[in-house]
Amino acid sequence: MTRVLPVTVVYFDSPLTDDERRARLFSGDIFVFSATPGTKALVEFARGMAEEAFAPHFPPDAQHQMGAQEYVDVLARLKPAFINHPRCKELLRQIFEDLGVDVGQTHFDVPRLRTMTSDYLNAGLTYQFHAHRDTWFSAPFCQLNWWLPVYEVAESNVMAFHPAYFGQPVKNSSAGYDYGEWVANGRQMAAAQVDMDTREQPKALEEINPEPEIRVVMPPGGFMIFSGAQLHSTVPNHSGQTRFSIDFRTVHRADVQGRGGARNVDSACTGTNLGDFLRATDLTQLPADLIESYA
Repeated sequence: MTRVLPVTVVYFDSPLTDDERRARLFSGDIFVFSATPGTKALVEFARGMAEEAFAPHFPPDAQHQMGAQEYVDVLARLKPAFINHPRCKELLRQIFEDLGVDVGQTHFDVPRLRTMTSDYLNAGLTYQFHAHRDTWFSAPFCQLNWWLPVYEVAESNVMAFHPAYFGQPVKNSSAGYDYGEWVANGRQMAAAQVDMDTREQPKALEEINPEPEIRVVMPPGGFMIFSGAQLHSTVPNHSGQTRFSIDFRTVHRADVQGRGGARNVDSACTGTNLGDFLRATDLTQLPADLIESYA
């Protein structure tokens, strides 16, 4: 019998409410939006930090003018500075308000500045992710991922979605992953991983058929939202330029409390990343007992 593949719908600038949108995201759909005032401001802020850090080089081209260790040293200073800057948190709230998200119910993980070099480095701070679900990394099934490019991107340096696997299990090594252990040890080792990434991370233990595949190319400041249960991968970057992008994650408190979200088809990790999430209004964490119930 021929297997019928699930249908993944990609919505562009959808007027759906946040509740309606989350329901569709949890069923495997993807939402793409044009730049908003908030995302434009976040991109400009990230560019300013990156261009100062890589001066006199243009950040997407800097890999061609710098040695590997020098390049990693710049990222080791730039990325934490971006993550921890209070302006980033302020702009996330604006982005949520631009999209009609209830900021009192929305909790976010801090935005991260990502770099994917072109045929240059693939470890630690420049690691290019293999096909994976975020739920393999102790994410709750109600987690939503937000992604936006900082500079121009092309089909050869974005990410790819593999929607046929949204409801299909993949043999993977997530059973050996615990988020608390990763925070204590693995994350701290990122800057030391220059030529090869030796950290153990969840990965598929079977060959992934990449087709059908969805790649979304959007201008800087445009953004997309997808479920943390989506199987996705980094497209090998042969564009000649480093891709700079920003991603962050959100959960809606009612979804966390009600155990809502996508269906678990294959995740076996332990621990939870929910302790990293901050409420958009006042930067407070979710209640400790609620976080503990997921650990």
